[in-house]
Formats: sequence, structure tokens, C-alpha cells
Amino acid sequence: MEKAEKSDIRKLSREALRTFFTEKGEQAFRGNQVYEWLWQKGAHSFEGMTNLSKEHRELLSTHFTINHIAVDKMQRSQDGTIKNAVRLHDGLIVESVLIPTKSRTTACVSSQVGCSLDCQFCATARLKRMRNLNPDEIFDQVVVIDRQSRLYYGRPLSNIVFMGMGEPLMNYPNVVKAIRMITSEEGLGMSPKRITVSTSGVPKMIRKLADENLRCNLAVSLHSAVEATRTGIMPFNAKMPLHELREAIQYWYDRTRSRITYEYVVWEGINDGASDIRAFLDFCKATPCKVNLIEYNPIDDGDFQQASEKSVQDYVRAFEAAGITITVRRSRGKDIDAACGQLANKEAH
Repeated sequence: MEKAEKSDIRKLSREALRTFFTEKGEQAFRGNQVYEWLWQKGAHSFEGMTNLSKEHRELLSTHFTINHIAVDKMQRSQDGTIKNAVRLHDGLIVESVLIPTKSRTTACVSSQVGCSLDCQFCATARLKRMRNLNPDEIFDQVVVIDRQSRLYYGRPLSNIVFMGMGEPLMNYPNVVKAIRMITSEEGLGMSPKRITVSTSGVPKMIRKLADENLRCNLAVSLHSAVEATRTGIMPFNAKMPLHELREAIQYWYDRTRSRITYEYVVWEGINDGASDIRAFLDFCKATPCKVNLIEYNPIDDGDFQQASEKSVQDYVRAFEAAGITITVRRSRGKDIDAACGQLANKEAH
């Protein structure tokens, strides 16, 4: 007779764990203890659950497993950025990044193995999408980076951005579940205002996220407000055109009263002209927003080149004149391929 495969205990709710113990003739509060070990303390083994008896720990290990992540390789940049190659329970690898500044540490977490979309300038988009990450795998990345922040920088993690591998809104249910656990007092208890979901622009899911009442922030990687240009560099835009995206962003603001952040790279010969600036300015007038101009990080070919400093400053002057907050972001972790658009599992094997 084949041995039954153990189920992942983190798929069980608190109530399901309580029920498990009562069905085994034990007291229900044991389920509360296990739940706290899993989500508040980040336990990766039953042996570590020290307020449970040996018999209770053996009972759990007979029926369940904890499919936790493991850091396969950690790299530290000259600027202090840390990149983790994270091995999942099935052997697949994603990458996550700790980005430190003087006042905060930010976790950049992945939501997919590979990516569902096809942005031409992104290394992750060149990988085949293998699967979506489970809520606990997203949660674990945050726990790991929080521990690294405390160890190397002497302070807890302060912010989380879903800007790692994958399109978070194409893994919608699991991302939402992860955010709810990260912000729950039963989990890590982080403020949702310290979490930013970054999307390439999936209108239907932006609307859905607006209705969740998660109270997190939303960033959209726009890169062009000219339809033909955006479709050329982000081909999925042909099926999700700019007018739909603009309407979804308007819906987001109407529902949440939270201003959007636009992430935008200026490339030479692609979106560095006066007409590109005018189109982007017009797009931004739909709702209150702020703009991050991001330094481009090459991915081994010459199709995309960072625009000149003059072109970047042309954007800055135009937006400042229009009263729109705009910031030029210099990339961190470039020397270890940890910057935006560079995550590509070079260490995977």
C-alpha cells in the first residue's frame, strides 16, 4: 500500500488546525499554538515548536509537511543591497532583494517563477513562466529579508514592494492572501501602507484590487503613454490598451483615494522625445499621482539604451512645471544583477 502524501500545513486555516486537533482527541487550542508558530514566528519545522509536546510534534509530522523556502545563494552588493536566490520546495528558484537606505530597508519580492507577460526590456520576461508562487512562499521571502535586515542593518524590515520576478496581478489570489497574512496581527502585523503592488498594467485586476480594501499602494510600470510605442516594448498592451488602463487607474483612485505611482524608464530613441513627454503628462492628469523615473539596467543586448541625462531632465522639468511630483531613482544592486529588470535566475540549476 502506498504511503499517503503529506499535505502542506500552511494551507490550513486556524479553524482547520483547531478541528484537526479536536478530531485527534486533543484540545483545540493546540491549533492556535501551531498557527502562531507558522505565521507569527515563521517556524520551518515541527521540532522547533517548543511549547508542544513531543507527541504533538510527532502527530503533526505524521500528517503534514511545511513547504518552506531556503536561501540557495546570497549575494551582497557594494552598495549594501542583498540578493537571494530562493529555492522553493519543488526545486524551482526565484530571486528576492533587500534594498537598504539610511532610514529604511525594503524587500523586493517575487510572485511568479518567470513571468506571464512579455516586456521586451526585462530579463525576467524572457523566462518561461513555470508557476505562480503560493501565499506562504511570498510570505517566506518577507520573513527571510526581515531577518537579514535585523542581522545586517540592526532594524526590522520597513517596506515591501512586489517588484521582483513575475506580474503580481497575474497571480492575484495568492498575492492578496499573502498581503492579508503579512498585514494581519495573526501574521507579521505590517502596515498595508508600507506595501506596494507593482503591475505592468492589467486593468481588470487593478479594478478588482481596488475593491479588496487592502489599503496597500499601487505602482504601474507605464514606460510610454503612446499606444504604438507601449505595444512595441510591452506587447501585451495590444490586448490591454492604454484607455482601459487609464479607466482602471481612475477607478482605483475613486475607490481607494490613494494616488498612483508611475514607474517609467526613459530610453534613447524610444520614448525620449517631446511628444512622449506630452503624452505622459496628459495620461497623468487623469488622477493624482507621482512619478519615479527609473535608471535602466541593461540585460546583455543593445536594443534598449538609457537615455541621455538631458532627456531625463526634460521629463523632470516638464513634470515639475505641471506640479506633478517626479523623482529620479538610481538603481541599487547593479553589480549583482539585483536591479529592476535584471532578475533572471542566472544561478538556477
